[in-house]
Amino acid sequence: MLIFAPNRSGQIAKKKELSVSVNDKIVSDLVNNKVEFVTTVPCKQLAGVIEKIEQSRDIYHIPSNKEDEGMGLCAGAYMGGKRPAIIMQNTAIGVTVNTLVTLIQYYRMPLPMLISYRGELGEPVACQVEMAVHTKALLAQLNIPAYHFHHENDVNELDAILKYTFMCNKPVAILTDATFWKGY
Repeated sequence: MLIFAPNRSGQIAKKKELSVSVNDKIVSDLVNNKVEFVTTVPCKQLAGVIEKIEQSRDIYHIPSNKEDEGMGLCAGAYMGGKRPAIIMQNTAIGVTVNTLVTLIQYYRMPLPMLISYRGELGEPVACQVEMAVHTKALLAQLNIPAYHFHHENDVNELDAILKYTFMCNKPVAILTDATFWKGY
């Protein structure tokens, strides 16, 4: 963010540049949309946002061992009156299909899923590529809207995506690739 102020000669000049990190923007959007419960499954790409979630006084954070377990925690938080979100890796989408369909979708629970999209160009781990090939197709088969963040400024769409998921009571996937996170 640029701040403009008059200089000594009265001309408008750039005074100071403030920068909000992607991680700070994600947490801010979650808080502004009243997300009070977040569960996370560790991923190198997501480490920065997970750290910011952990530091937030406005979000109750519970780490999960597995993504389907995390979705169960989010369902419990939602039934207890809290707005949940899960932060996870795309390689576990296959494991979560039953939980997504028979719990989250069946009971019309809104669930923003911030997902590191492993296996794209530049991926150093070969086994990640195989799940990347299937991620979008699985989400489409489940009728889960998916948004793909490639560039840092794509984070500016997050606020509208969060409003959408809570308005329509549906899970939504936000796929964030290595380009968005600035590499592996």
